[in-house]
Order: sequence, then structure tokens, then C-alpha cells
Amino acid sequence: MKILFINGSPEHDGNTARLARTMLEGRDYETVQLGDLKVYDYGQHFADDQFDEVLAKMNAADVLVFGSPVYWHDLSGMLRNLLDRCYGPVPEGGFAGKRVALLFQGAAPTPAMLERGNYTLSRFAGLYGAEYLGMATNNREARDLARKL
Repeated sequence: MKILFINGSPEHDGNTARLARTMLEGRDYETVQLGDLKVYDYGQHFADDQFDEVLAKMNAADVLVFGSPVYWHDLSGMLRNLLDRCYGPVPEGGFAGKRVALLFQGAAPTPAMLERGNYTLSRFAGLYGAEYLGMATNNREARDLARKL
């Protein structure tokens, strides 16, 4: 099983990455640090855009674990942008057979904030035919989510 953790935080070793380590403990996985890449906005076209590289890694993985801190009451812009960029290049049902999970944490998120992130990823998975495993916001939930892998 090939697992890809897509870190939507600019911090390589921040809370989002630590939550991923908890969830994926004992498993081999690759990390994509979105903060280190140039993935431009939907509709922009620049020669140094790295979206295709990220999409190739997503296509090669069996499990996609998306991670984001809660920024401005929702997913980070980097992660949101990546999800937006999939619209078009990924056909409906294009991630069939894959499993998707969300690691979403913040200092004091409200239930409404967490619900928005969970809704977005569940809809993303549904559109592209993937199985949505759920969301974890803390270490206990991350360990529970790991059992679904």
C-alpha cells in the first residue's frame, strides 16, 4: 500500500506533520510539502508550475492523507489550491480505488470550522470516486483513523 501525505502547512515539523506521524506510525509513506512547491492558482499557467508532479504522486498512491492547519476558519490556502487544481485534470471517478483521509487541527477550532474541512474532503473524495475514511483532529482520532487503513 503506497501512502502519500500531502502537508498543507508551511511547517515541515509542525502540528500537522506530527499528527501525520501519529496516524502513519510504523507505515512507509511519502510526504509532499506543498509549502516548498509552486502550485499556482486554478486557471494560471506558468512554466515552473509543479502541479503535474504532485498529481503524478497522487495518482501513484493508494492512500491520500491530506493535512492542514485551520487557517482563517478553514483549510490552508495551499491545500485548498491543490484541491481546486484537480478540477479538470482529474476526471470524475479518477481516484477510484483510492482512500482519502484528512488531518485537520488548530489551536481552538469551532465545530463549524472542522465541519467545513470534513465536508470539503468528503466531497472531493466522492467526486473522484475515492473512499473517504474520515478526519482526525488530535492524536487519539489519528490513531483511530489509522485502523481504517
